[in-house]
Amino acid sequence: MSTLNGLIIGASGYTGAELAAYLQRHPNVNITGLMVSAQSHDAGKRLSDLHPVLKGIIDLPLQPMTDDIAALAQGVDVVFLATAHEVSHDLAPQFLAAGCAVFDLSGAYRVNQSDFYQKYYGFAHQHADWLDKAVYGLAEWRAEDIRTAQLIAVPGCYPTASQLALKPLIESDLLDLNQWPVINAVSGVSGAGRKASMTTSFCEVSLQPYGVFTHRHQPEISAHLGAQVIFTPHLGNFPRGILATITCRLKTGVTAERVAEAFARAYDGKPLVRLFGREMPSIRAVAGTPFCDIGFALQDDHLIVVAAEDNLLKGAAAQAVQCMNIRFGFDETQSLF
Repeated sequence: MSTLNGLIIGASGYTGAELAAYLQRHPNVNITGLMVSAQSHDAGKRLSDLHPVLKGIIDLPLQPMTDDIAALAQGVDVVFLATAHEVSHDLAPQFLAAGCAVFDLSGAYRVNQSDFYQKYYGFAHQHADWLDKAVYGLAEWRAEDIRTAQLIAVPGCYPTASQLALKPLIESDLLDLNQWPVINAVSGVSGAGRKASMTTSFCEVSLQPYGVFTHRHQPEISAHLGAQVIFTPHLGNFPRGILATITCRLKTGVTAERVAEAFARAYDGKPLVRLFGREMPSIRAVAGTPFCDIGFALQDDHLIVVAAEDNLLKGAAAQAVQCMNIRFGFDETQSLF
């Protein structure tokens, strides 16, 4: 197989570092550049200076972005955007015009609704043409579309866990959706990024909900499930991982066996989803891995589904690389283990 030249924009953050580690050990990818914003204090430093675990593995310098995207894209096959939403919104079309395949880890191209970005992201979307063409990168469900896409919008970390847990049930018509599924999800502080903040400092964080009824991931989840949900995120004082506990109502007469069959049918041959049956997954089992673990419990018509993932991996970097592997015909899990 041919070797791809890959570029990471926003490489200094937690997700960027995880992406770099995956690509460094990928036999079909050559990292041509690790970029940060021109104003970043990290420009000129080595990635391993910021993430010492990579010392001797990835000692590449973090280069400041330039305005000449065409020159930056020359000879580059794939671009990963681990950048702010507005930045990805502006950069993606320029790299796409240069012929690159773009894997955007921001929310800039995830939802094709005209008023979504102004309402939830605070800017008016200017690239409706690429918003129409973008493929949502929920890898287990969109593989056929990913194989031919030029722009892949990698899902958010909360939406990945929530949708992987709910989609088999909705697709199998097992839920009474008159009662909206209730998603209570807790994330580690790495989800807030590396930038220091009192509200996300490890020593300051106490378990608490945020974005109640207003979080931008709720419409992302609902749009791609085709069903309304109640989504409440929580921030916990642990480094990484997401645990989503989802309460649903089943249609009358749906048994635990049918629930198990729906999950088995959806994820048979899907190596990055592990089914726990009626056991409950944990963050400890997924932290540092590319898996999403799913378990459930049933009482009468009430179903509780629990999904666990590493927010930086299956919720971001691992899923982006999984999508790249699908897109270019590599083994789906290449470099992820």
